[in-house]
Amino acid sequence: MGQFFYKAVSQSGAHVAGTIEAADHRSAVVALADKGQFVTELTERAKGPAVERAGGPALDLARFVRFGSRRVSSKDVLAMTTQLSTALRAGLPLLNGLELICEQQHKRAMKEMLEDLVQSVSSGQSLSEAMAKREKVFSPLYLSMIRVGETGGILERTTVQLARILDRDEKIKASMKTASAYPIFVLALGLVSVVIIITFILPNILGAIGGSVAALPLPTRIMMGLADFTRRSFTTVFGWIAVALAIAGLYYLRRWTQSEGRIQWDSFRLKIPILGSVLRTIAVGRFARTLGALTEGGVTILEALGVVRDTLGNELLGREIDSVAEKVKRGESLAGPLGESGYFPPLLVQIVSIGEQTGKLDELLLNAADTFDTEADSAVNRFMAIFPAILILLLALVVGFIIAATLLPIVTMSLGAGTIS
Repeated sequence: MGQFFYKAVSQSGAHVAGTIEAADHRSAVVALADKGQFVTELTERAKGPAVERAGGPALDLARFVRFGSRRVSSKDVLAMTTQLSTALRAGLPLLNGLELICEQQHKRAMKEMLEDLVQSVSSGQSLSEAMAKREKVFSPLYLSMIRVGETGGILERTTVQLARILDRDEKIKASMKTASAYPIFVLALGLVSVVIIITFILPNILGAIGGSVAALPLPTRIMMGLADFTRRSFTTVFGWIAVALAIAGLYYLRRWTQSEGRIQWDSFRLKIPILGSVLRTIAVGRFARTLGALTEGGVTILEALGVVRDTLGNELLGREIDSVAEKVKRGESLAGPLGESGYFPPLLVQIVSIGEQTGKLDELLLNAADTFDTEADSAVNRFMAIFPAILILLLALVVGFIIAATLLPIVTMSLGAGTIS
């Protein structure tokens, strides 16, 4: 048995503090809950000077060094949601579940966030209100589903659906990162090799050949121009200014694609061969699963569409959903506007139509989501099988051009010497 110092809020709203003997943290929380006291802070009392020193600043510093990340990642949110779902299904009260999850955390950012959630919930706020303070961590979809679960008394079911949705998104991210690691490595290595060849190796070879620049073959003159430009870019003030301007241009281009130019950029991405099909397939799977989960939780179609549009990852598709929502608001069915948009497959439109007619829209969408997710996996695998080959082909063309530009003057000189002799 150990002694625990606690701060809690009583049923009357009064703040209380004291000590309690219990076997562990969980037992202490349960014992206080039985007395009608909701814990806001619970620490085990040190057993002696050595223990007290061990729990001082040195330990906090070690934890900060080891788990010093200040960012809550999507994987952290998924793990927390899964644990919360498990705790609720086991019959634990929400506050106790959050406290137990907090106790198990070692990552500093997660522990701070969960402590804040525990404090907010114990002071009378709903979980969705507490989470809304961290909009960078919890998406609109997450907050909406938590709010639905609290309102309808089905928080256990909504956290299960949330965990599935988040797990699906993490699997897609992981597969994309894994599949793109090799082609990105090949491309980076190839670019470095080309820069080294153009900047250092090629000028020495061409310098040894000699002769007038105008008499050299066109590929060789192009390579010499690139070599001279690259060398000047890193050896003169104007070159460094040009590099800085290029970096600034790329930065503002990225900002533009994330703000006012996002609709044009997302429209362009959907038109890219193969990649556009992959993005559309992933968005359709998210649409089906998210809309099905929200409607199952009791959210109206209009409210659900407002949440779904932000989960598709494409502003063009999001605006199409806005247009669909406007037509539904005027009294039209959901299936009709979806089919008219032209961005959603006939199978999805047919499923939505049947779901509206039978009153089983949520069930049919959730069942169809598995089919669309499988199709998305296949599309991602096909794209990642072709993408490395395309990069390697482009790299081979560049290297071949460099070799041709280097060898053509030598071959020309050899043929000329042979003709003279």
